[in-house]
Amino acid sequence: MSAGHILVVDDEPSMRKYLQTTLELDSYEVSTAASGEEALEKVQQKAPDVVLLDLVLPGWDGLETLRRLRQDSPLSKVVMISCVRDTRKVAQAMRLGAQDYLSKPIQKEEMDEVLRFCLQYSAASTPESGKAIDVGGGVMFFSATPQMQSLRGQAMQVARFDFPVLLLGESGTGKEVLAHLLHKSSARANRVFLKVNCAAVPNELLESELFGYEPGAFTGANKSKPGKFELCNKGTLLLDEIGEMSPALQAKLLQVLQDGQFCRLGARSSVQVDVRVLAATNINMAEAIAQRTFREDLYYRLSSFVLRMPSLRERKEEIPMMLRHFMLRVAERYACPILPLSPRLLAACEKYSWPGNIRQLENFVKRHLVLGDEETAIRDLQDQADNPDSLQSAAAPPAAPDFKELVRTAKTVAEVEAISDALEKTMWNRKRAAMLLNISYKSLLYKIRQYDIHPRPVA
Repeated sequence: MSAGHILVVDDEPSMRKYLQTTLELDSYEVSTAASGEEALEKVQQKAPDVVLLDLVLPGWDGLETLRRLRQDSPLSKVVMISCVRDTRKVAQAMRLGAQDYLSKPIQKEEMDEVLRFCLQYSAASTPESGKAIDVGGGVMFFSATPQMQSLRGQAMQVARFDFPVLLLGESGTGKEVLAHLLHKSSARANRVFLKVNCAAVPNELLESELFGYEPGAFTGANKSKPGKFELCNKGTLLLDEIGEMSPALQAKLLQVLQDGQFCRLGARSSVQVDVRVLAATNINMAEAIAQRTFREDLYYRLSSFVLRMPSLRERKEEIPMMLRHFMLRVAERYACPILPLSPRLLAACEKYSWPGNIRQLENFVKRHLVLGDEETAIRDLQDQADNPDSLQSAAAPPAAPDFKELVRTAKTVAEVEAISDALEKTMWNRKRAAMLLNISYKSLLYKIRQYDIHPRPVA
């Protein structure tokens, strides 16, 4: 029985043949196309489960082909492949709906992992059930597990109603992303969304931050200033870390939630606003109420509907998807090449408990991109698992490498630069480049594969 139908789209006959043979040995049904136009014809005849789509094609390029494939075959997962390290084009492809990406030369283990992930939930897929929703600014809400799909469904249902929502969960789990999803799915989606971190603003300033002030309200208040509630009128306001708000200010917030009115500091008249309030916290609300640090009446006003974000260790199936997303986003932001995610690295990430949750995972990717050493990344995870009290966590700066590691890193950087320069000078003629470097052709091929060297994108 076929493991799934794969369409390979590449203009290089040798690459098509290699992928077809490799995939057929794994029991996939494989069809091939040499251009985007031919791919669309094949898709119209029979929609594949997954399309392996080269980014550089004659005629329609990979991006144009992707656009047409998303229209004609929305259920097919599309994985971009390219030998050019153009992170901007890959990022654009992901925004257009590509499921994942692979870099040439393609490593079979990485391809197997990507295909497994693409096909895992394909039986239940619908055009609207994408496992990664862009909630704005390139921030994604991931829902590749039944638990997260249920949470997404609840969020989209409650988003239609204007009552407050309380978002609970550990620090770094993505409560702010969930808030963005609620806003995007609501009737206020085209209005403003603002966030106030109640823990980051001193309590004596938080009141003026939320409600604004009039001239003379306090020393230095020379002119009137609207607060976040006024600026957010008709929109959505996220009160993050609301458990850190003082009880006195909680009372004023309760009044706003009850009647939509408040007074600026130093004002005599009230202001009427229409604001959808979302509140997020990682504290134990029952304990806070018992200790009288959080008002019980405010809790019941905020908790008309409660959504809990699970920790990353409760949704480990999504780690490969998140790693690729963060790898792409960070590489695009800092204009650095995308690094391959080997099965060994993925396994280490899935095994680790991630006490800092998604925030820690994103910082792990940043560190990995900077150091570019898979062994160091895996060793860091193992060290953190063995020594949980001394984590190099998301908030902590990475430990300084020892002298030997600095030497190895410098040697690697110099070697990559020398090889890249030789390849550029010889227009990527690898035999001539090997002669220029005074090494064997076989050694050069090994180094290119080891360091995953690609042609530099043309400016």
